[in-house]
Amino acid sequence: MSETLDQRVTRAARWLIRWRWPVLVVTVLAVAAVASGARHLGFATSYRVFFSESNPELLAFDAMHEIYSKNDNILFVVTPEDGEVFTPATLAAVEEITEKAWQVPASSRVDSITNFQHTWADADDLIVEDLVTGAEDLTAEQLARIRSIALERPELVGRLISPDGDVTGVSVTVQLSGEDPKELIPPVSFARQLAAEIEEAHPGIEVRLSGVVMLNNAFVEAGEGDLSSVIPLMYLVLIAVMVLLLRSFSGTFATVVLIGMSAAVAMGVTGFSGTHLTPVSVQSITMILTLAIADSIHVLVSMFQEMRGGTAKREALVEAIRINFLPVLLTSVTTAIGFLSLNFSDSPPLQHLGNITAVGVIAAFVLSMTLLPALMAILPVRVKVRAARSKAPFFERLGDFVVARRHWMLWGAVALIIATVSFVPSNVISDRFIQYFDDSIEFRQHTDYAVQNLTGVYQLDFSLESGETGGISSPEYLATVDRFTEWFRAQPDVLNVSALTDTMKRLNMNMHGDDPAYLRLPENRELAAQYLLLYEMSLPFGLDLNNQINVDKSSTRLLATVGDMPTNEYLALAGRAEEWLANNAPPEMMARATGPTTMFANITKRNIESMIFGTSIAFLLISLVLMVTLRSWKIGLLSIIPNAVPAAMAFGAWGLLVGEVGFAVSVVAAMTLGVVVDDSIHFLTKYLRARREKELDAAGAVRYAFRSVGQALWVTSAVLTAGFLILAQSSFKQNSDLGLLAAVTIVVALVADFTLLPALLMWIDGDKGKARKGAAAESAHLDPGVAEGTA
Repeated sequence: MSETLDQRVTRAARWLIRWRWPVLVVTVLAVAAVASGARHLGFATSYRVFFSESNPELLAFDAMHEIYSKNDNILFVVTPEDGEVFTPATLAAVEEITEKAWQVPASSRVDSITNFQHTWADADDLIVEDLVTGAEDLTAEQLARIRSIALERPELVGRLISPDGDVTGVSVTVQLSGEDPKELIPPVSFARQLAAEIEEAHPGIEVRLSGVVMLNNAFVEAGEGDLSSVIPLMYLVLIAVMVLLLRSFSGTFATVVLIGMSAAVAMGVTGFSGTHLTPVSVQSITMILTLAIADSIHVLVSMFQEMRGGTAKREALVEAIRINFLPVLLTSVTTAIGFLSLNFSDSPPLQHLGNITAVGVIAAFVLSMTLLPALMAILPVRVKVRAARSKAPFFERLGDFVVARRHWMLWGAVALIIATVSFVPSNVISDRFIQYFDDSIEFRQHTDYAVQNLTGVYQLDFSLESGETGGISSPEYLATVDRFTEWFRAQPDVLNVSALTDTMKRLNMNMHGDDPAYLRLPENRELAAQYLLLYEMSLPFGLDLNNQINVDKSSTRLLATVGDMPTNEYLALAGRAEEWLANNAPPEMMARATGPTTMFANITKRNIESMIFGTSIAFLLISLVLMVTLRSWKIGLLSIIPNAVPAAMAFGAWGLLVGEVGFAVSVVAAMTLGVVVDDSIHFLTKYLRARREKELDAAGAVRYAFRSVGQALWVTSAVLTAGFLILAQSSFKQNSDLGLLAAVTIVVALVADFTLLPALLMWIDGDKGKARKGAAAESAHLDPGVAEGTA
């Protein structure tokens, strides 16, 4: 007769315990070898990492950069305490920042109100010069003139000077490859040092830093901050929870070693693969630490229950491995499937999060069946043998309660599910990348200030084609661009629109003796081309028009800056702009909005669409795994309900209380699917063991499942919830939202597995094919240790 799985597992467990020291040494050496790959780890330094190479918005953005110079920048936001920028002291500070900012590593351009290229006519000559020179020696009359010019120029207001003239900015364009993890350090460090020097040298001047380069740096610092704060806090909390719930130093120590090694294996594999960490993917460590505990707890709780029933330590350990091998294997596989489904996401950091966590989960399973038994066989374990008690344990009483009120549980749960899920449509897509960081992050503080007092960080970028070389000088082309520009300026929340037509109008006026009547577009193509050539030849090095005009002068760039606009309103504005072009411009001028803001605004929608498919695939695979391993298509199908309900109810609660879904939150259903399945698997395996081996009826099998696995499910869920609530403390909002929603999902899953699942089993399974055990037989399994030992 062939050996059963239980017999093979028992034999392997005895072998592991016998050779515990060699197993321990070999395991530690193997983990150390794999973990050595962690030395290759580094942080990705660009927001571009959030988008796949095939992302259409990223492709359009790259195409824009192939035509025009990049506009990644560091923005120095300068605020005088007297509320007036146009004073000798403040303008002198701006002049100093402008001059020294050229020394920012990798800088290619510096723009400010002081070096703004002001044009005016001197007889027949065009004069192009800095708006401000020698600020400290300016007279009141000169200051008033400069102020009037600056606040009248649409190129400056809402971009480098506030409408009231109380805040100004210096924008430094920085050219970075985005490939070297350390390339951000020099420009960011220089900018911070320069800001500090200016504040010290110019009392009464406050300097804040914003811009795309600072955004990229904030992503890196957020990830590193979580590594130095969230991860250690996670360890401390998990240790405290395990000590409290397990009440065993040896069990806690072994579990801490196991989860640490699981995370080390995952980080080593990641390092060898050449994958860079991001603020999102670095949270895989938190998830591995949390998920790996569940495997250990199921083994340890079963072992301690056996020992309380009087079984010797080694025999108790063997039995714990035997009865938990299959459910722990199943939960590890299904959890890995859930996380691997994140590969359907359009965002690489989420793919990396799924892959790294899946590696850690599988490593945790292997270690829980090798390292953990070896350690527990070596470490001293003290457990008091439990005397017979007249009062049934809590989870046995809970089982009796659920069985007695099965109908109320079922229909009450259905009503609650319907009521909660009805709020799912209340969620709206929102992905404003500035709000990825909470208010404690310096970048968020400085950028919020810039948005409220100077300029926005969300932009719509258009490349407007003329259809021919030199076509941008065509009066028809310029007229269309001008109408499009004015349409944008009339839209709510638009702070600034940068377009070539403002320069062309100014040049036309200059070339007509500065007559205000000629502040309009040139009516002659050749004349417009001559004006533009004369202007370009007069510009100083570094302040050319490459950021606005392509090489053969066949297209120009229009850049609209908006305030702190919700994602749906931003996308609506982009849609209206594209519709305007379709209705009012020739076909060759048709363009779509692009840029970082457009990319982030679309990533959540794209994620939701891809993850619906990915989650469906994961559901199918997990259901098939359960049907095959549990040898019951009915139970496998039934398991879909308690596994799908938690995420649906969590999103309903999220819609009621929060209402905004970011790109990280959009994957919670797929990510938690494998986690919430764990509890139902353990409950179902115990239920089926009672039905098949003990021939209990459905109600008796439910009671048995509560007795044998209720405590373990409570402990693992408590640990998982604590772990994700720690993640919710991250300063990176996407991680904190993900952690909070995942914690809610796990709590709902536990409640569903203790109420809805038993009620469904008793309703669907009934008493078919099984004989009801007598009272004597049932009472033989009242003691948890005995129940677990005979499982």
